[in-house]
Amino acid sequence: MTRTRSLGLAAGAAGAVSTLLVLGASPALADDTATVSVLHAVPNTPVDVYANGERLIDDFQPGTLTDPLTLPAGSYDLAIFPADAPDNSGAPLLSADGVAVPAGANATVVAHLDADGGPVLTPFVNDTSAVPAGQARVTVRHTAAAPAVDVRAGGSVVVPGLTNPNEASLVVPAGTIPADVVVAGTDTVAIGPADLTLAEGATTVVYAWGSQEAGYQLAVQTIEGAHSAPSGVPGGTGGLTDDEGFPMPLAALSLAGIALAGVSARRLVANRS
Repeated sequence: MTRTRSLGLAAGAAGAVSTLLVLGASPALADDTATVSVLHAVPNTPVDVYANGERLIDDFQPGTLTDPLTLPAGSYDLAIFPADAPDNSGAPLLSADGVAVPAGANATVVAHLDADGGPVLTPFVNDTSAVPAGQARVTVRHTAAAPAVDVRAGGSVVVPGLTNPNEASLVVPAGTIPADVVVAGTDTVAIGPADLTLAEGATTVVYAWGSQEAGYQLAVQTIEGAHSAPSGVPGGTGGLTDDEGFPMPLAALSLAGIALAGVSARRLVANRS
């Protein structure tokens, strides 16, 4: 299940992807599949998304996150054109050839702005490994045209100095937390505050996207399947506060690390129009 949340501006409705396109795949790969989602995070730019020369998503609106697509593992040529452009003609806004989609992978491809405001494509590998009973994983991804930011939960910095296009993950008690994004080293709020509901055994991915001119927004993706067998009944408040209502110290959070370190994901080189 996926959803988007916008702060200040309404996000586009979820794009309809009614037909799964098996593009350039060998029948031998039919049982070797991967799960791929696509997030459009370039402001003010409706687009069409092509894979291996065929239109995969039509009239893709900014702020839209697709439902997960099950695709055969293999190599894909991706291209993004202005919406309603003649099929696969002219110069793409963004392109990336030979994108490897390994069997069993769970990934999200994001079209977004880099720190300087140029459009890029970045693939992220989604961590679906198990978390302890009563816990949830939250991953924050910086995909906005902005400098380094600090991510705060309950007013305390939990992810310092996050830069575009990097990410960081935390394993925390399941529950609802108030979160915001501030300019690194300051109290200047760029996005939020917003209440995030973190489901037990799920991974909640929060994308900061947009620009100063278009406004900064959040997109939220929920990925199920990180449950582990319970070893007991968890106690405590079930949130990011202690019994006195103050935010838990950062040391109490289990840092899952930067997901792009040590995995095979790579940043794609974008072609400017």
